[in-house]
Amino acid sequence: MTPVSILVVEDEAIVTMDLETRLTRLGYRVVGAVARGEEALARAAEVRPDLVLMDIRLQGEMDGIDAGHLLRTKLDIPVVYLTAYSDDDTLERAKRTEPNGYVVKPFEERSLRAAIEVALYKHEMEKKLKRVERWLAATLGSIGDGVVAADLDGTVTFMNAVAERLTGWGREEALGRPLDDMLRLLEESTGRPIESPVRQVLAAGVVVGLASNGLLVARDGRRVPIEDSAAPIRDEAGRITGVVVVVRDASERRRAAADQAQMSDRLRQAQKLEAIGRLAGGVAHDFNNLMTIVLGHSELLLTRLEPTHPMRSSLTVIQRAAQNAAVLTRQLLAFGRKQALTPTVVDLNEVVTGARAMLDRLIGEDIVLRTATSEREAWVLVDRVQMEQVLLNLAANARDAMPGGGTLTIATSEAYVGEHPDATPGPRVVLTVVDTGVGMDAETLANVFEPFFTTKALGRGTGLGLSAVHGIVTQSGGHVEVESEPGRGTRFSIYLPQCEAPPLAAATPPIPALARGHETILVVEDAPEVRQLVRDVLESCGYTVLEASEPAEGLRHLAEHGQLIRMVISDVVMPEMSGLEMVERMRARGGPVKVLFMSGYAPPDALRASLRQQGAAFLEKPFTPTALAERVRQLLDAPG
Repeated sequence: MTPVSILVVEDEAIVTMDLETRLTRLGYRVVGAVARGEEALARAAEVRPDLVLMDIRLQGEMDGIDAGHLLRTKLDIPVVYLTAYSDDDTLERAKRTEPNGYVVKPFEERSLRAAIEVALYKHEMEKKLKRVERWLAATLGSIGDGVVAADLDGTVTFMNAVAERLTGWGREEALGRPLDDMLRLLEESTGRPIESPVRQVLAAGVVVGLASNGLLVARDGRRVPIEDSAAPIRDEAGRITGVVVVVRDASERRRAAADQAQMSDRLRQAQKLEAIGRLAGGVAHDFNNLMTIVLGHSELLLTRLEPTHPMRSSLTVIQRAAQNAAVLTRQLLAFGRKQALTPTVVDLNEVVTGARAMLDRLIGEDIVLRTATSEREAWVLVDRVQMEQVLLNLAANARDAMPGGGTLTIATSEAYVGEHPDATPGPRVVLTVVDTGVGMDAETLANVFEPFFTTKALGRGTGLGLSAVHGIVTQSGGHVEVESEPGRGTRFSIYLPQCEAPPLAAATPPIPALARGHETILVVEDAPEVRQLVRDVLESCGYTVLEASEPAEGLRHLAEHGQLIRMVISDVVMPEMSGLEMVERMRARGGPVKVLFMSGYAPPDALRASLRQQGAAFLEKPFTPTALAERVRQLLDAPG
């Protein structure tokens, strides 16, 4: 075994010789003897002794206490002080340097050996403790949670890097400060301070889970959502010596939970709206059949009566009521996203400008209307009539929210939509409608697009205006956002996909006021009153009409009169077989190319694509006899 090496620092030569003799006799190896503190540092750095025997009083600028402190802190070499002085000031100063031992002159070999061995053992234990501390610090520093330890007085004794980032306090400046300065905890819901974890743990003596809705107030004022717990620190005897607090940044988890809750709410809302939309679409489809009959026959009767006939005024009232009912039905279909749109590329700026006069009349004189259109053209692919309906519905809603007058601002602008649950990324044209009205509370805002939901008095509204806006915008590929607070007005922001192409000029050939013909037409419609109306209109225009109440009967007519039939007019949705499937079978048998489909709501996307692919036309119910006659003549006269 290699003997322990010792450096002797003593300015009295006789004492140095005596120490060297005794140390050698005790089995130690003396690797040097110096008389000054500066020499001790230089020699120790050179030979790296296992221990230094240091006289407290030395000649020169650096005494033994200063030299011993540097040996321990800079070179990590244990120091045993030699002294003949035991005054309080000297001992106190020596203790502050944390030496490994003392030997008081004059000394015996037994006490010298004991001091050296104890100092070496103490130093080895200190090194092991430092290794454990470094390992523990590295472990605690590598985990993703903030860790702060405090003693029984609540004074910080440890803080890892994550805790530094969360609290904004550096480790060095935090050590020795009260834990409550580092961990200022509040309840998120109330803002009230949370009781100190030190007091809770010391009172209970067990692990304490703190509030899961807590906020950590950082040094710079940031409020960080956290989840945390505190546990007692115990010594070997089981006595509590301190508290450790583990703090986890819950921002991401709470954000994810909020997003999940929002998505769940959106899904439930979408499912509810879809279910009501299907119901509304079905009701509207049947209602449109009825309105087709009322509008059609009232128009036929009006064309056959003399201008002075006493029944004309009653028929006009019936016709106007049917038209109003058709508007209500279109709102139902708009909510269910089943109305037939005729999208074209239009400049939304021009739509807003063109609707200004109509909007002025709608909102009244006590409301100021302001418009601000974007400097560039705002091309969007929409149904112009439906977009005007959106403006009218929003303006009417704003008017009712400002019973005492106010300001209505309609503006267009451009924006880019990134990640959004209701839209794909891309450039948008934004239509904003802002009023200075009474605003809405959170509950009203959550139900604003619900069909039949209204805050107006009985008889003042149907509750379909905003749901129709939502349906039209959604069917046009856009989405709507609403901001409102009680007493601070409301802002509707409509985001529509931006188009680069300019609008195309309409190329509609002139149509005679009463389009007539002589061709044979097959009408397939399961609603007998609608079928009769179509037959009456077509026959009055000179056509030969074959009727079928179901697709199978239509196929039989084709088999009997296939060479004569020039056009098929068919409902889209019928029992047992759709109109599209029937037409496909007819064409497979060499049937007519000209096809006009009728329906009370727009066909779904897949069916719409098939209609375009096969060149079929579409007529939305309810329609007038004039519209039917004109559409039939257009198709019959078209090439192919």
